[in-house]
Amino acid sequence: MFSLLKDWYHTFPLYISSLRRCASYRPCPYWKPHNSARIMTILACLLVLTISMPLSNAYCFFQPLKPEMSDGEHDGCRDSKGELHEFDSHWRTDDCHDCSCSRDGIDCCSSFATPAGYNEDKCVSIFNKETCTYKVVEKDDHSKECPVHKWVG
Repeated sequence: MFSLLKDWYHTFPLYISSLRRCASYRPCPYWKPHNSARIMTILACLLVLTISMPLSNAYCFFQPLKPEMSDGEHDGCRDSKGELHEFDSHWRTDDCHDCSCSRDGIDCCSSFATPAGYNEDKCVSIFNKETCTYKVVEKDDHSKECPVHKWVG
């Protein structure tokens, strides 16, 4: 027990100093030893979130439910084309937006990234609605791709 406390003393001096202030026959109620594997897992999760946030550039928008009702209750969400979608359903629009219907309204996010860092004098971006992707090619020769240095979401 003493060697464990000695190790903790070097690692967590605040916990040990608070332990000394408590009665010697019982530990302080707020002092609990930490599991190093749990701490490493939390740090790894924070690292993944930190790295993934700049990579997720999708833009989103929200469309609240319209006051249209039948029998006093909403039947679902009506999109911009007038199609009715059931609550908790998901779909992809013709414009490549991933949407979902909730009791609050329709949430939509882009499923594609738009090229922004390329030579616009020499190149042009072409959107493919079937694959929901952009391709940046030379204006004079569409068989040659241009380098893109920045994508926006």
